[in-house]
Amino acid sequence: MHDLLFSVFPNENFVDLSLYQFGWERCAPSHTFGPAARSHFLFHYVISGTGVLYADNKSKETQTYRIKSGQGFMIFPHQINTYIADKDLPWEYVWIEFDGLRVKEAMEIAGLSLNAPVYHATSHDLRETMMNEMLYIARHKDMAPFHLIGHLYLFLDALTRSVSSLRLSNSGRLQDFYIHEAISFVEQNFQNDISVEDIADNCGLNRSYFGRIFKKSVGRTPQEFLLNYRMTKASELLKLTKLSIGDISNAVGYDNPFHFTRAFKSVYGIPPREWRNRNQMHPLI
Repeated sequence: MHDLLFSVFPNENFVDLSLYQFGWERCAPSHTFGPAARSHFLFHYVISGTGVLYADNKSKETQTYRIKSGQGFMIFPHQINTYIADKDLPWEYVWIEFDGLRVKEAMEIAGLSLNAPVYHATSHDLRETMMNEMLYIARHKDMAPFHLIGHLYLFLDALTRSVSSLRLSNSGRLQDFYIHEAISFVEQNFQNDISVEDIADNCGLNRSYFGRIFKKSVGRTPQEFLLNYRMTKASELLKLTKLSIGDISNAVGYDNPFHFTRAFKSVYGIPPREWRNRNQMHPLI
């Protein structure tokens, strides 16, 4: 018997926490996926059954993990992996693929890493809450994007609180404050000619120190974050408006449309005009 629910999230414009695809499956005996790699974080929670995960660790060595009901496994971006359901007692699992600015921090709180990808809950109640949030998302694909993102936050909250390694030092809280200030500055000024120095100065920090704590918390350098934030905003304008490429270039902080086109292509792989032709919706403006 092989039952499957599968959905792709239609909206990529969430920055802090974004959803990519999700589903539920009652696997056939010996059902196999992989070897493969994902661009984002992919978490499976095993409702029943058992199976095996083969996944590369931090040293690129393949490790073997037997995972049963009540456990889960995290697949990290660009990690080569294969997973196989047991031939006699195959998995039933629910999964979510997600990413965002705060996910790296959440993985550290949950104690999940390339070298420790298996989820072991210490709270039965929170584990059940987490599973129910995942099942809710899988079964309500037609709900509004904000509604599903709200349940994704609840899932991540239950995931981190259901394990025993919850920890956050005072220095971590101070760094969180600086990161919040930096992101807020970018959100309010991305359309202007701002630099990483401007962001660091706004936080009152040395650029080198700011770059280190930002990369540690967010998983990207400040420059990478600023570029991706601007290109996300540009993609919204390309998809939803009739504004010219030059106007969109100015709207996201680029005086020179050629420089904007080069930056957009570095993120999306194709020029903005071609991206618009493939993705444009009924324009609002």
